[in-house]
Amino acid sequence: MSQQTSVLEKETPKIPAYAWFILFVVYMATVIAPLNLSKVPPILPLLRETFGLNYGSAGQLISIFSIMGFVLALPAGFILQKIGIKITILISVGSLMIGSALGALADGALLLFFGRFVEGTGMGLVMVAAPAAISAWFPAQKRGLPMGLWASSVGVGTIVALNLAPMLVEAYSWQAVWWTGAAIAAFAFVLFGIFFRMPKGDEIQEPPAQTSPGAKPASLTKAMANYSLWMVAIAFGMYNLTVMAWNNFYPDFLATVRGYSMAGASFITSLLMMFSIFAAPLGGFISDRIGSRKKVILIPYVILTFLFLLPFNVTGWMIPGVMILAGIMVGAIAPVILAAVPEIMKKPETIGIGMGVAALCQNLGMYIGPALFGQLLEITAWPTAGYLMIPLCLIGIIAAWTAKIR
Repeated sequence: MSQQTSVLEKETPKIPAYAWFILFVVYMATVIAPLNLSKVPPILPLLRETFGLNYGSAGQLISIFSIMGFVLALPAGFILQKIGIKITILISVGSLMIGSALGALADGALLLFFGRFVEGTGMGLVMVAAPAAISAWFPAQKRGLPMGLWASSVGVGTIVALNLAPMLVEAYSWQAVWWTGAAIAAFAFVLFGIFFRMPKGDEIQEPPAQTSPGAKPASLTKAMANYSLWMVAIAFGMYNLTVMAWNNFYPDFLATVRGYSMAGASFITSLLMMFSIFAAPLGGFISDRIGSRKKVILIPYVILTFLFLLPFNVTGWMIPGVMILAGIMVGAIAPVILAAVPEIMKKPETIGIGMGVAALCQNLGMYIGPALFGQLLEITAWPTAGYLMIPLCLIGIIAAWTAKIR
């Protein structure tokens, strides 16, 4: 009996108590990235008036945040390996702090845009470094829960920004939104700098995997030649493009066209992220249960495509209804696509490259979506701009359909 107990202990390594505090520290360092990303949409009408921006320029103000995300998507893994987890995340959080402070000092559009560009460096690095930090502290057999909790940071940060920004503007000014973003980043910087460390030898039984000296590195060229990887990545990119276009401009639409207050428009828009937080683990559970990633990607993707017929046409109770349904569909798609990437890669050592390709297309979609939608609004009407997202969704559906995933 004692021998069986000993074997079970070896098979299921214990989680150090300090690992849960590390998760909190990493969560705080991560949540400020989507929080700062999403602080523009809820007060976009005010920013357009203050800085004289048309819809095309407003879209660029949202999109510029994602430039460094796709620039750093592939190199981030090499940066992480070179300077380590702690320094990488400190650079990330520092970029968010400095960029937000620069934006708060802006008296013209140029500095505001530059600050957003600097902030984007933080998003590009932390989304690669944070999972590595969690993996270092939690054994593989018990990594699902902490990773799931960490993944909620994107939705939580977005929800906080959408609902906090209008209140800060009403009480103070738009600059208060940027100073708050910088202050929260400063808090996270100090918290992470003081408390984060790698586990000691006696704290974890399963040390993080490291490439041994002289080991042959994974072939970047061969890994990136994987057809199914690119199809899934394109599906992910189109998903982010269309959802970001909708979600980032919807507060402006509700305020300027439907007559909502900025706070009301932002709350309605945040329903999408609220419900996606709950739908994300459900989508993963269903895909595991039925043994298919493809079905749980395609069915919500098709429904999301049809939903683009509605948001800029419906009124009354149908507005929150559409946002809730969209949140359920959106939440189901993203985690299942990301879960499919490691299964597509032929060798474990190429998983990082696969995730880098997925992040590359994700950030390209996040950049192109708001910029494209803003330009469409300059030449057409709100409903038409929404309809034009449908063919882009279809590209994503076709790409996911042709990928060789279970």
